[in-house]
Amino acid sequence: MKSIAILGASNDRSKFGNIAVRAFTQRGWRVFPINPRETAIEGLPCFRSVSDLPERPNLISVYLPPAVTSKLLPDLAARGCDELWLNPGAESDDVLREADRLGLNVIQACSLVGHGIAHAGL
Repeated sequence: MKSIAILGASNDRSKFGNIAVRAFTQRGWRVFPINPRETAIEGLPCFRSVSDLPERPNLISVYLPPAVTSKLLPDLAARGCDELWLNPGAESDDVLREADRLGLNVIQACSLVGHGIAHAGL
């Protein structure tokens, strides 16, 4: 079973950080919501950071502004993942340079669209 950590997961059902949690869960993925201010999202335990995850995720999908993403990159590199998805709005030249320096396999695209997940109606 594939796993995904969602940085910027939210309890606000109108935000993509919540839509992604629901969509990947419905597709049978093991989903790890990450938000330091929440304890659960959509019935799943929420983690404060990637370093708190019980395992290395296959993918990390980011729904955070570049200034926040930039600060988290060292932790993401330390935890590791096969692919780091920077959803629209999470990327910047600085984020991309640092992610490259850290050896992260970055994909600049919507992780939902990239995995063929239609999120309309969620």
